[in-house]
Amino acid sequence: MKSPDHAISSWRFLQFLAFASAIVTLTGLTWFFGGGSTHFSLSKPSLPHLPTETSGHPIDRLIASAEESFQDTLARQTKSLNEAAAVYRTRRGRHPPPGFDAWYKFATDRDAVLVEDFFDRIYDDLGPFWGIDPRRIRKQAHAAEQVVMIRNFTTSQKTDTDRPWMNLWEDLIKTVAHSLPDVDIPINVMDESRLLVPWETINEYMSDAHKTMLPVEAVVGEYQGMEHFRDNTTFDWQWLGPRVTEPASSQGPRSYWSLVRPACPPDSPVRNTPLFQDIWTKEYHPKPEHAAAQLLHLTFPGSSHRGYVQNWTEATDPCQHPHLQGLHGNFVEPLSMKTSQKLFPLFGGSKLPMNNEILLPAAMYWSDDPLYSGGDSNGGDWGSKNNSIMWRGAATGGRNRKETWQRFHRHRFVSMLNGSQVAAAELTLNQLADNVAGIGPGGNMRLAPSNPYNLHHQTSGTLGSYMADLTDASFYDLLCSPADADYDREFYAVTKRVPMADMYEYKYLPDIDGNSFSGRYRGFLRSSSLPIKATVYAEWHDSRLMPWVHFVPMDNTFIDFYGIVEYFLGEEPDLSRPEEPTPSEAPGPESSVSSDGGEKKPDGEERKKAEKRRPPIIQNKKNGHDAAAKKIALAGQEWAEKVLRREDMQIYVFRLLLEYARVCDERRERLGWVQDLKKG
Repeated sequence: MKSPDHAISSWRFLQFLAFASAIVTLTGLTWFFGGGSTHFSLSKPSLPHLPTETSGHPIDRLIASAEESFQDTLARQTKSLNEAAAVYRTRRGRHPPPGFDAWYKFATDRDAVLVEDFFDRIYDDLGPFWGIDPRRIRKQAHAAEQVVMIRNFTTSQKTDTDRPWMNLWEDLIKTVAHSLPDVDIPINVMDESRLLVPWETINEYMSDAHKTMLPVEAVVGEYQGMEHFRDNTTFDWQWLGPRVTEPASSQGPRSYWSLVRPACPPDSPVRNTPLFQDIWTKEYHPKPEHAAAQLLHLTFPGSSHRGYVQNWTEATDPCQHPHLQGLHGNFVEPLSMKTSQKLFPLFGGSKLPMNNEILLPAAMYWSDDPLYSGGDSNGGDWGSKNNSIMWRGAATGGRNRKETWQRFHRHRFVSMLNGSQVAAAELTLNQLADNVAGIGPGGNMRLAPSNPYNLHHQTSGTLGSYMADLTDASFYDLLCSPADADYDREFYAVTKRVPMADMYEYKYLPDIDGNSFSGRYRGFLRSSSLPIKATVYAEWHDSRLMPWVHFVPMDNTFIDFYGIVEYFLGEEPDLSRPEEPTPSEAPGPESSVSSDGGEKKPDGEERKKAEKRRPPIIQNKKNGHDAAAKKIALAGQEWAEKVLRREDMQIYVFRLLLEYARVCDERRERLGWVQDLKKG
């Protein structure tokens, strides 16, 4: 087995240099980054635009600004039912839904932190449905394939087969069904989000969604319910798959990005950048300027603060980043594709910002399976952790193939942490033309020749060895297509899985999208380690988490990753370790099984990896900001135990389903809770 840091063979690297040198000089691609118009306010906190000062490190300024914004958020907590109702009316333009008082009591009985902003996601998701006839919504929900149903305060489900996620979601809903009206809740059981309604269509629905604040005497306080609802209407959901079938002249692969573009605002960069059709042709002959490495930033990402994320909403919105169509596996080839451009109710655990699902807490977050939660461990005291970076996972993110694996985000990230690949890329910085300099041997990562982040180790030519010393990152399954293919095995070693509880022994835990969102995020936040997060997905909790206060945000190209690492860990590694334990005391590295079934002794690389996972290891780096990392890690952990508890999921779902039941009710314009406004 090759090590993740195995040396790239000389002949292979020379072959790469010859290929790279032959590429013609390319016309630079200009990307536009800026806030596009949208139908509604997005639900991720972002910092105010910061002036581009030249003194001090930009992350210092981002952290200070984020802490100030977070304190402003905390100051908006509501402390009474009447105050919560008044804030609701101001922010939502309607009376609260019937049952609001029961919801408030449920939340306060569980010591919830109540800030109205924390529920913005609900109103972003449900907004367009106010422009659709409620009878149609009810019929569509009832006709769906997988549905959790509430009738007379009791849950049941309709499904085609036993599905663990369905069972978990029903179990979550069951815990609050005692106070909910009758309603049908259609569930998306796929990893991938499925609704991509064109922006103009959603805009029409939003134009028809009128907000009214009726006089108290005109308000109705009871839902109609569905106890006697019977309807056998069937719907054509108009699912679109991975191939175009009509018209005959257009038959062939269907790019997911071709459905993403119409769902973006008309003035967004994606709508104003052509589709890279050459990426999805059957013959697969991409233009040189559309090669994966050529799509990567060479300068600071737009809207960043001197290269680092300051607008988390914009950084995670694919509509603002046309290059992601060729740099994120979910857009290149999703593992499965069953998408509709029609709007109907469908609930799921995550979605792209332009998707139209209604978000629930992800089913795996409700699970107590250590695979997703890490169990009861949180990694212990910060000072006892291994002062380095851990990432382990499968090569998910879609269906990677020989022609496309270089475009996959997880592959790029692991390459960027692989010391040998980074060292090979460094060798090209002063040897090749600017248009190909800095490209790694796999063609999927790139060092910016101008060194915009002023990286100490890039200047000194030691970035590869720096990554080798500080990272433990690899795949445990390459998931090639077909399964027996080996097109990327010369670049990646396949190693053992690492339980989440063992990951918590490291200080730094990057979190990267898989086939959709990363199900490890809540576990990472609840640990005492520091999550470094990159994503294009929205989740239920986004408005509760402040970047640079509870986690470290990262651009989806990962161009800022090395700068983040140098800021927190410093420039000069001190790799001294405690005295070696005696053989009887030493915890041995995991053994593996040889091809003949016997136990195989761990080789030098396996032993080295095991040593890297053995805490405590106290390290110091020149100019590092360990105290800042610790502060964010522990602040995130403390906050997660206040706003990401199982109780907080219940509170969110309770509120969501009150609002959803109202939007499904024929008397919805009159439904409301107004007890606080009644005299006497």
